[in-house]
Amino acid sequence: MVAILGYSRPQILAAVQQMYTAVADAPTSPFHFPVGADASRRLGYPPERLAQLPAEVRDAFAGVGYPFRAAAIRRGDRVLDIGAGAGGDALIARQLVGPQGRVIALDLTAAMTRRLQQASERHDIEGLAVVQGSAEQLPLPDASIDSITSNGALNLVPDKRRAVVEMFRVLKPHGRVQLADVVIHRPVSVDCHEDPRLWVECVVGATVKEELVALFEEAGFEEVRVVGSHDYFALSPSAQTREIAAGFGAHSVELAMRRGAVRPAWFQRWRRRLDPRRWLRLGYRRGLLGMLAYLLALLSCYGTLALVALLPLLGVHLALDEGLWAGAIAAFVLLTLAVVASGLRLHHRPWPVLVGLAGTFLVLYALFVDYSMLVELGGFVLLASAVAWDICERRRHEAKMLGLTPMNPDASPPP
Repeated sequence: MVAILGYSRPQILAAVQQMYTAVADAPTSPFHFPVGADASRRLGYPPERLAQLPAEVRDAFAGVGYPFRAAAIRRGDRVLDIGAGAGGDALIARQLVGPQGRVIALDLTAAMTRRLQQASERHDIEGLAVVQGSAEQLPLPDASIDSITSNGALNLVPDKRRAVVEMFRVLKPHGRVQLADVVIHRPVSVDCHEDPRLWVECVVGATVKEELVALFEEAGFEEVRVVGSHDYFALSPSAQTREIAAGFGAHSVELAMRRGAVRPAWFQRWRRRLDPRRWLRLGYRRGLLGMLAYLLALLSCYGTLALVALLPLLGVHLALDEGLWAGAIAAFVLLTLAVVASGLRLHHRPWPVLVGLAGTFLVLYALFVDYSMLVELGGFVLLASAVAWDICERRRHEAKMLGLTPMNPDASPPP
């Protein structure tokens, strides 16, 4: 897999449709993700449930988990299946809602909706509506759905926040959601989010688990909880896909939640979005903790110095404990070095660590042995270089793992 940067959102959607058209038309062909009845069994689907499905539906299964573990569907419900694919989950939901219920199976790919519609007509399945549409713009009125099920769809949606808001919109107050989707432990940091071929690898479009939960909570969903987890990519027949997934900690989870009575006010949504704990967690996962520790070291050193110099002008006199001050600077400097050193596990390049060691030595020498502003500044410059070098090496490692190469502006895109 060699990826080329510079694709638009419509091209991403076209690539997703092309991939799942191939699954619909030839499910026995080799794919980089598991397909078929065996995959569904290994993800936890009870054999008695699968036995009740038409063979053409079982054969084209392309889900990533068993969302019914959340038990969100009730008898008599009006259910929406987002990303229904060949329709296995939609037909199971149809059995669960009973004769008084109804299921709407929505999918982006025409070939998938056509396959499900034909299976529905061939087997005289009633109470099932098959609709082609996007998760980002659900073709349904407000508060018209009792429960939503989804399996492996959200990681393929470019605008996840909009899709989650749409789910909230169409659900009735206190309506229920069950979904299975791909999440990652470490987000993809290199600039490849507009590459369609990487999106259909199911990793680039995936979200950190905590961020996915936060998206739902921000939109107004309550009691969001993880009810299951799978090493989904271990089932992949592609060694490269398994390697990429392992590199980013990609796996699948099953979530359960319910819609709140009202959507949170805009300031509540932004308060959640700007929560510093959330950004600190993301910074750590993206390998940016070294930059944060370095900025704190600079702030504790020169920020405190500036504060001590400026406060007397305002009539405020601050007594500074120089030992405590130097200790705080040293702690942040050592934390910066530790984060840079942790990058060795990924890229195996010692040079950022060596530069960081030199910078740390100079700063600590100036603090505790013989102070010189030039020595101290030189140490901070070396530390900054080490942090930047480590981040570049982390990105280069990701790009290599993804098979990513920059686009040649003179080259034409691949067919």
